[in-house]
Amino acid sequence: MHDRVALVTGGGSGIGHAAVLEFARRGAAVAVVDIALEAAERIAAELRAAGGRALAIRADVSIEADVRAMVSQTLAEFGRLDFAFNNAGILGPIGTPLHELDEPAWDRVLDTNLKSVWLSMKHEIAAMLDRGGGSIVNNASIVGLRAATLNPSYGASKHGVVGLTLAAASYYGDRDIRVNAVCPGVVLTSMTGAADAAPDSPSSRRIARAPLRRGAQAVEVARAAVWLCSDEASYLTGVALPVDGGLSVIA
Repeated sequence: MHDRVALVTGGGSGIGHAAVLEFARRGAAVAVVDIALEAAERIAAELRAAGGRALAIRADVSIEADVRAMVSQTLAEFGRLDFAFNNAGILGPIGTPLHELDEPAWDRVLDTNLKSVWLSMKHEIAAMLDRGGGSIVNNASIVGLRAATLNPSYGASKHGVVGLTLAAASYYGDRDIRVNAVCPGVVLTSMTGAADAAPDSPSSRRIARAPLRRGAQAVEVARAAVWLCSDEASYLTGVALPVDGGLSVIA
């Protein structure tokens, strides 16, 4: 990925941070985008100190002006955009039944997880069309492919991410833009750990059922996302790839 440019939303922590490091390891310049600018700046500074090229950008990816600016700043700094990993997201209210969800909670999850992906692709694709192609990966979830019984707003948002991925893949393929999604299962990040780490939690139960009997490390999901962006996956588009330790094959 030398002389290529990647943009990662939610790049300040978790899977996004791991993806930033993986893109940089492969030689790409990276725009590290996060709503927490301090985290993005710390990571970008570390990459520059190690000889890489990196730019920290603060953006709320549910706001179009911020998304437009993040792409514009990337182009101004690096002159191109080759890869995007639309990773930013939140879990939503675990355990709240659908009929008890309030509208602000629903809107917050859908705006952060789904509207943000639409806005990001809208501006990333425009930049990629100008240069003749590119590759986008969206972070969905295994519950974008099956039921999120205990977190319906999250499941709805991630089904939407998969749907957007398929729509964009089918429309832009003949313009040399590939669009895929990763669908993680349980990932051992601070976000998951803070919300769902009890021994009898839904995540713990999923881990116990998965063939690999463990949750994923963030880097394992990040490597899949970066690989889907890369030329090694040049004939893949419209894929929603489970990265779930085999959980999705269990009935």
